[in-house]
Amino acid sequence: MTTVEPFDAVDVIRAKRDGGAVPEAALRWMVDAYTRGYVSDAQMASFAMAVFQRGMERDEIRVLTDAMIASGERMSFASLGKKTVDKHSTGGVGDKITLPLAPLVAAFGVAVPQLSGRGLGHTGGTLDKLESIPGWRAALSNEEMFAQMQGDVGAVICAAGSGLAPADKKLYALRDVTGTVEAIPLIASSIMSKKIAEGTDALVLDVKFGSGAFMQDIDRARELARTMVALGTDSGVATTALLTDMNVPLGLAIGNANEVRESVEILAGGGPADVRELTLALAREMLALAGQPDADVEAALDDGRAMDTWKAMIRAQDGDPDAPLPTARETHVVTAPEDGVLTRLDALPFGVAAWRLGAGRARAEDPVIFEAGIDLHAKPGDRVTTGQPLFTLSAADEARFPRAIEALEGAWAIGGEVPEAGPIVRERITA
Repeated sequence: MTTVEPFDAVDVIRAKRDGGAVPEAALRWMVDAYTRGYVSDAQMASFAMAVFQRGMERDEIRVLTDAMIASGERMSFASLGKKTVDKHSTGGVGDKITLPLAPLVAAFGVAVPQLSGRGLGHTGGTLDKLESIPGWRAALSNEEMFAQMQGDVGAVICAAGSGLAPADKKLYALRDVTGTVEAIPLIASSIMSKKIAEGTDALVLDVKFGSGAFMQDIDRARELARTMVALGTDSGVATTALLTDMNVPLGLAIGNANEVRESVEILAGGGPADVRELTLALAREMLALAGQPDADVEAALDDGRAMDTWKAMIRAQDGDPDAPLPTARETHVVTAPEDGVLTRLDALPFGVAAWRLGAGRARAEDPVIFEAGIDLHAKPGDRVTTGQPLFTLSAADEARFPRAIEALEGAWAIGGEVPEAGPIVRERITA
């Protein structure tokens, strides 16, 4: 017996193309039919382009997100007996905040289920960074994940299972090749469908803007943050967002193994001021949503509690937190051509250069080179002298240096005036 479909994809496409709101039942059907293979890639691509051009109302985005959640499994951490809170970053250059943040928050007895991804292009992936630690594994069963959060560790950083929002995985791949990645309703529903399906009680969003961010314009980043906060709130997940600056690389390390080193420095109470500042700001947000607004996060970072949790978390996933990390065979140092003040250091070109050195991947199946990357020796506002090292490029093969250096042409400048520096956290967005 032939099943008669209740809607026609062409009607749904036309409704959005002409600027109308798609009825809830039709939108839910569209997502389900695409996941089943009834709606073709060509039809869904047309729909995605219509959304890109016409946008979506808040209720439409809620329905789209809910339909993507309904395409797969939905987890629940209710049996843990403690609050769960997660963090999501929209990605940037040198953004290793998850590594020190998860154990810092878990040190206060809060469960942190950090389901993370891999890097593609100039933005690094949390799992790639952690895999530079000998023995560490990203793939955990649900049982292992729950046991790690239930016990003394409290935090887990691992790969998301394929069962969460499979509709998103299919639609994301399509958006990537059809020029519709930047559509805010599609970005928001993609991120939030996975986070809501994950089952966390609360969520803090780190939405970045600037040259090294997915959203370069602060107004677009703000719109994305507000959209995602609304989605979380509408779904019963306590959600806040911080709008953070990604015009300059975060910290001094860009890569994989070197970002782990910098994260360990933060956990030891040191490290670059900007990485520490953002780690503490996000930890305060997460703990406030978990019912601990007065938690002394600085003390936990400085007295070793967060470091103890980090080591336990790494060991629980078969990693050796005390093992030496990979180091590069080849390095190339760029020095200052004159005396002055470093006035500019654009994030995006440095992300591209690290990618060309082997720290990132062009295709999902490509391997990353753990020791490849860039170490900065100065940041904007620092005074430099002729011949002083500005940054060191690291690679497994010196043949990678020319194209990386080419990416950095015009990406930094030395002048006479100290540039005015704004705060990393620009705004806090709530429901």
